[in-house]
Amino acid sequence: MTQTQQDPSAKSFRHALGCFPTGVAVITTSDAENQPIGLTCNSFSSVSLEPPLVLWSLRNNSKSIDIFRQTEQFTINVLSHRQDGLSGRFASSSKTMAAKFDGVPYATGWGGSPVLEDCIANFQCSVFARHEAGDHVVFIGQVEAFEQSSDEDALVFYKGAYMMLAQSLRALALKGNDSEAELVQARAAVHASLVRLACEAAQPSDFEAIEQNLRALDGYAADGDMVRRADAAIMFFKQLTTAAHNEMLAVVAQSLTTILEYTVSEHLARSQAPTIYLPALTPLRWQVLSCLRARDADGAAAAMSEYFALVASSRGAAKQRSTTDA
Repeated sequence: MTQTQQDPSAKSFRHALGCFPTGVAVITTSDAENQPIGLTCNSFSSVSLEPPLVLWSLRNNSKSIDIFRQTEQFTINVLSHRQDGLSGRFASSSKTMAAKFDGVPYATGWGGSPVLEDCIANFQCSVFARHEAGDHVVFIGQVEAFEQSSDEDALVFYKGAYMMLAQSLRALALKGNDSEAELVQARAAVHASLVRLACEAAQPSDFEAIEQNLRALDGYAADGDMVRRADAAIMFFKQLTTAAHNEMLAVVAQSLTTILEYTVSEHLARSQAPTIYLPALTPLRWQVLSCLRARDADGAAAAMSEYFALVASSRGAAKQRSTTDA
C-alpha cells in the first residue's frame, strides 16, 4: 500500500509516523501547589551524553501544557511491557489528575518530581531548554539523576497499538477467512454499542468530520482508488469510535481496526484483481450519520447491524475475492 504524499494530511502523516516503533513513558512533575502531575508520552528520545540531555514533546492544546511551561524539573518514567494499564491511566482525558495518581506508588525524586515505582528506568531532569515547534513544545531536560531498576522488555507503541498486542493482532489477521468472519461479528457487536454512545456523546465537530470523510469516500469508486477507498472506509469507523467518547470501548475498537488494517493490507498485497466494493454500503453509512445527528440510537444501531450483515453476506459469497470496503 505504497503512497507518496507531497502535502501530507494530518491523518496520513500520523499513520506514516506510526511505522516507527517508540517506547512509552509517563512524564511527571509537580505543580505550584506541589501536587503531582503526569501524562503518557511516546516522544521521548536521547539527545546528548555530554552533558546528559534527553527530550520529549507535548501538544500545545494539552491541559497540562501551562504547568510544564512553568516547571523547572520533570521525570521521565520508562514503562515496562506489563504497564500498559499505567500508560492508559495517564493518557486518559476523562480522569482527574488526582484520580490518575490514586493508588499509584511513587517516591519524590530530584526537584520534587514524582518517580513512579516499578518502571524499568527513570530520568530525573532539570529543564535545559524549551522550544516552540509547530503545534508542540519540545522540552529538553538535563539528567540530574537516573535509575535502571529492571531488565524487563519496554512497552512499545507501534501502528496505533502496543507492540506485543500489534504482533498478536497481525497473527490473527493472517489466519484467513475463518478469522475474517469472526472479525466481522466482533466489529458488528462493538460498533453497535459505539453508535449508541455516540448518539449521546458526539459533538457537532464529530459529525462534521464524519461527513467530510464520507463525501471523500463516495468519490473513490474507480478501480485506481482501491487504496484510498480502503483508508477512508476504515477512517469512518475510527471517527465513530471518537464520537462515542468512551476510552475503554475505544481500546477494543482500535484493536479490531488494527486487525482490519492488517487484513486489508494482506488482500491488497495478494490480489491482482480490480477494485471490488459494495455500493449498497454507501447509503447505510449516511444513514448512520443521519441517525447520530438526530440522536436516534435505535436507528443508528439498526443501520450498523444492516451494514455488517451485508458485509458478512458478501464475505461468505466471495471468500476468494478481495473486498476493499471496511
